Amino acid sequence: MNIPENLKYTKEHEWIQVKGDEALVGITDFAQRELGDIVYVDVDTEGEELDKDEVFGTVEAVKTVSDLFMPVAGEVLTINESLEDQPELINKDPYGKGWIIKIKIKDSESLKDLLTADEYKKMVKA
Repeated sequence: MNIPENLKYTKEHEWIQVKGDEALVGITDFAQRELGDIVYVDVDTEGEELDKDEVFGTVEAVKTVSDLFMPVAGEVLTINESLEDQPELINKDPYGKGWIIKIKIKDSESLKDLLTADEYKKMVKA
């Protein structure tokens, strides 16, 4: 299972890659494996400001639909348009081409509440 050290994680299996006051958000390798083949991604919150843990969209797999949660408060700047035609990018490359949204972080202090790679590894192995 791939858990990159340079990312932060949530207990709901989202990852966040911070670049200044913006960040990419997606779901972890663990989450995409648990969901199975992803067939549809629904994010209709572009341009909205959302709180930490608020639902920003859903990801639909063959057998289930799962909510996607904001790792920190912020504004949804962009949605990964590649996922419209290729939702399976989340399965193939969850930390690269399979990113889901780009956000503008409202409060960088809240990043310290997220899990490190080591903490996330311990959580998913428990």
